[in-house]
Order: sequence, then structure tokens, then C-alpha cells
Amino acid sequence: MRWYPRLAVVALAASAIAIASPWSPLAHARVAAAATTRFEISYPPSLGPGPVTGRVFVMISKNNQREPRLQAGSYNGSIPFYGLDVDALKPGQAAVIDASTPGYPVESLNRLPAGDYYVQALLNVYTEFHRKDGHVLWAHMDQWEGQRWNASPGNFISDVQQVHIDPAGGFDVKLSLTRKLPPVTVPPDTAWVKRVKIQSQLLTEFWGHPFFIGATVLLPKGFNENPSRTYPGIYVQGHFGLAAPFGFADQPPAGGAGGGRSAAPTSARESGADFGQAWMSDTLPRFVAVTFQHPTPYYDDSYAVNSANNGPYGDALTKELMPYLEKQFRISAAPAARVLTGGSTGGWEALALQVFQPKLFGGTWVFYPDPVDFRRYQMSNIYDDANAFTLPAGDWATIERPLSRDASGQVTLTMREMNRLEAVLGSKVRSGQQVAAWDAAYGPTDTDGYPRPVWDRLTGTIDKDVALYMRDHGYDLTYNVRTNWPRLGPDLAGKVHVYVGDMDNYYLNLAVYMLEDVMKTLDSPKADATFEYGRPMKGHGWQPMSNADLVRTMADHINKTAPGTAVR
Repeated sequence: MRWYPRLAVVALAASAIAIASPWSPLAHARVAAAATTRFEISYPPSLGPGPVTGRVFVMISKNNQREPRLQAGSYNGSIPFYGLDVDALKPGQAAVIDASTPGYPVESLNRLPAGDYYVQALLNVYTEFHRKDGHVLWAHMDQWEGQRWNASPGNFISDVQQVHIDPAGGFDVKLSLTRKLPPVTVPPDTAWVKRVKIQSQLLTEFWGHPFFIGATVLLPKGFNENPSRTYPGIYVQGHFGLAAPFGFADQPPAGGAGGGRSAAPTSARESGADFGQAWMSDTLPRFVAVTFQHPTPYYDDSYAVNSANNGPYGDALTKELMPYLEKQFRISAAPAARVLTGGSTGGWEALALQVFQPKLFGGTWVFYPDPVDFRRYQMSNIYDDANAFTLPAGDWATIERPLSRDASGQVTLTMREMNRLEAVLGSKVRSGQQVAAWDAAYGPTDTDGYPRPVWDRLTGTIDKDVALYMRDHGYDLTYNVRTNWPRLGPDLAGKVHVYVGDMDNYYLNLAVYMLEDVMKTLDSPKADATFEYGRPMKGHGWQPMSNADLVRTMADHINKTAPGTAVR
């Protein structure tokens, strides 16, 4: 789960206004009074011959502490921004964002208070895909940035411009997209950390376009000194990121202890440098730890399963990437020596990989996972409820469903507002945000080739056919386990360990309770699953152990269940 940003109406443009670099003093543009409120966004031939298809945005800020594009798009604290699809936009043509263009958190340009603002435009560039299933569609091809629409290499941006906006008097601001965002800088390899990026033939065939998957690999102490030794593997699941597994750092960063962003759960008691000291010591059991990178055109992460919309990511990871890594880094191919972990999105993946392929992995340690039971899909039961945004309260009233809360229970965002944000960020499930990620990973393909959403982004009406598709294709993990236990049980028993706070900020504990209730009833064999809840008032991100202790726990599990694959 990732609740933070990362994210054709065409007319002839008038002359572009020359504007300064965003890092130099900002030019003040005169805003002509007009009958309507509008921005006209165009790009010059110097950026390319075009045409360009994508989504154009205008971001409006009261300050220039950071570029407006970097202040927009989060569900909490975003500055006003507005988004519009453009189809085959040519150099010199203008995309027009006006009062009818949807915005967040201020719905319309006409509702902005009059005042002086810093404004910036951005065009999120889409790629045309001719998929194996016959559909032709447009979406943003990740540039190894993790579907961050406001920072993706190759996207067009304007300089920052200061303007006076008065909706009552009308305005017409012209913005020119004058430059492209630069490529991602991949951190260099070190003695401990290696990075891999390979082309997936399975995904390339599905999408009709070159697709890449990758990994960041953390090597154990003594790896180079013992060239004949193989090691058990910890496969860490989570959001796209180039930091080392578990936030490993071989020394504290300048300015204090800590480590880079990790795809794995992170203990509040343990910094990346603390974990690094344990990993490099003589006492921690020796593993190779691996984080996967697998962004899709819909999200920064595929959810590590085969999907009608994303394609065969589950197969690409387990049949292409894992064998490559095992060969390159001497990781054991014995199922008992492969263990999984992850938190949030990565928590769901760590459980799903174990459930979908119980023979392939020897155990999973799941932290605060995304909904594992779709009777608690956040706060909705998508099988029985009519609407994801509201709960009926008698004959005359409805209650807004929350999406998030703080640890004391105070609601911090509603499901309606989150979906309104996603609708502004992208049409046809192309927002690059959380609800879109689930629709793309779990749902069917609609007649136009794009994901068919489980509910309408603007009304919240739940599509029961989509809900049943998601359930019957195994993505409701509780239903999957309960229904398929005679087949799964012999290979899944004793391998599932789940941890979540009792006040998870996104109500994810509710689905975990349901999973536990079901697993307690399973027999022949007994599920022998572990569930632990952080109490009291433990929110999203809680885990009961440090990552170093997690590594020790995994080693104990392997030594107990597969003594022939001893970890030392």
C-alpha cells in the first residue's frame, strides 16, 4: 500500500510567454482579464516533433519552496492541481484547462481564492501499447522511477511562473513546456549491494513493448571468500525502490544514523545502519536478501501475480528473475531455503506468493498487508455492499466511509476523497495510485482494453461482477485459502506468519482478523499459522521485531523444518 505521491481538448496556442528557470528569480506574468478562467499549455518543436499523448497538469501553489509539481498529488496536503487527457498534441497546440477540468483538492479553478500564486505545468507522457490480447492502449511507461508522474524521466515540464489569479475577473495564463525531466540516477554497486535489471520476455510479449524487471541484492559476509557456497534467499516484497533490502547501510549517513528507503518492513527501533552492523557481523545467519523491482504502466509495483491487465508478472518474477538471481548470486533453489517478507503492499505480495505457489517458498513473514479478505476491502464488503463511499444509515441518511485514521481513531481521509484524487491524476485507471493498482492487479480487462474498476471513481457504486472476478481468480487470499485448502494445505501449513497493528491506519487489521478466523478452522492438515497484533494503538508499519531478529527467526524456521538446508 502506498498512500503518497509518487503520481483531447486541443486548440491553437498563442505565443508562449518566456519564463525563467525555476531556480532563478521568478518572472511575473501579466494575467489578462477574460470572460473565462483558463490555462493554455503547449510545447515547442525543440522538445520533439510530436504528437504527444498523455495527461497534462497545472499545479498552483502559494509558495515556491519547492516546484509546484513536487507539492501536488498526495492524498493529504496536496496543493490545488488540475488534470486533462491530451490526444496527439502537436507542438504549438494548446491543451486548455478551464473551470470544467476536474481538480484536487479544490474542485474547480473558479473556486480558487483570488491571489498571487506560483504555477507550473507538466505533461505525463504516455506510450502506445499493442498488447498480445489485441487491445491497443495508452499509458505511462515507467522509466525506472516507480510511476512518479511528477518526477518521471522524459515528462515535459514548464518553468515556474508567478501570476495573479482572480476567478471573478477571469484569467488566461499561457504556459510553455520547455524541458524534459532527466533520467533516474541509479546508485552505484558496492561490495555489499548489487543491482540487476533484465528484460522480461514474458512481459515484452504481453505488452508488445520491451519490459524490464530487476532486483537489488544484498550479499552476506564472506560471499566473495567462499565461491562454492550457496545461500538461502530472503525475497523482500514492496514498492519500487533502489535502496538495499531492509534499508541496509554499511555506515551511518552524513548527519546521523539511518538508511535509505527499504521495500521491507522497518522497525522503529532499528536504523539502516543498525541493521547493517548486524548484517556485517559474525553472528547473523548468512542469507542473500533480494528486493524485486517490477513497476507496471498502472503502478510502481505489479503485486507479483499474473494479471489480466498487468500481464504475467508472477511468472516473470519466479520463472525469469529468480532463476537468474539464483545463478548469478549462488542463491539456493531449494524451496525450503526461499523465504518471503514484506510490509503493506509487500505484505500482501509476501502472502500471495506463498499462497499462489506454496511449493516454491518455505515460509512467509507478512507485515500489515493490504486487504487479504475482500469482505474488508478497506471498509467495504465488495460482495455485499452497494457503495464503497457511503454506508446507509436508516432510510434517510448515509455515512461517509473512511479510508484512513490516526492511531487514536481520528479519520484523516475518506474513500470518496481518495478516489477523487485518483480521478484527477488519470482517467481509465491510470492514476498510478492505490485503488488503481488493485483494479489493475486483481480485476478484469474492460472492453476498451483498460482495467474495469471494481467501483466507479466518482459515485462509488460497486460492480459486483468485478468483485466476483477478483474473488474467483484467487486475489481474495482468505477465500482462496479456504476454498483450495485440500490442495494448498499440505504445502502451506506452518508457513504463514502475519503481524499487524490493532489500529492500522488503513483498517488493514480487519481483513487479517477474518483470515485468522478462517485459518483456525482449517484441518487435514491444521494451518498452524501465526498471527500477532500490536496493542494498544499500533498503527500501519508496526512490527514486533527488528529486521535482524527477523533474519534470525527465518534461519530458525529453516533449520527446524528443513535440517538438510541448515543456515549458519
